[in-house]
Amino acid sequence: MPRIYQHTFIVPEQAMDENGHVNNVEYVRWMQQAAELHAQAEGCTQATRVLGAAWVVRTHRIEYFKPAFAHEKINLLTWVSNWRRARSLRKYKFLRDCSDEILAVGETDWIFVDGTTGRPRAIPKNISNMFELLSEREESREIETFLRGCG
Repeated sequence: MPRIYQHTFIVPEQAMDENGHVNNVEYVRWMQQAAELHAQAEGCTQATRVLGAAWVVRTHRIEYFKPAFAHEKINLLTWVSNWRRARSLRKYKFLRDCSDEILAVGETDWIFVDGTTGRPRAIPKNISNMFELLSEREESREIETFLRGCG
């Protein structure tokens, strides 16, 4: 199972703001989209539904370093950083094409909830076992490995 999920896309024209670069809100939308795609790829989405549960966002955090522009190729890397009883921290790194040029980094604190009550519920092992955690120490090494194979 890959520790880092890669979502590659071309920035659409409609993502631009009045300043001529990608609107900040788009990054958060892309973070959520990449998390959903990663969950689907690992079977987490279906397994969560079978359990009558859902994932909801507690917090998003994002830090911007460089602007992105229309028609650019972006590699959005995402991975699960940790599990807690009913929470999971997912991290993201936006790279311009296959370079080490970081546009933004972010993280989302997801909460596993009961689909009926909306209350937090313990994350079952069959869900947490779908993702291999990537610690902070391992992040740089894994991203370097990704960049060596990118292209």
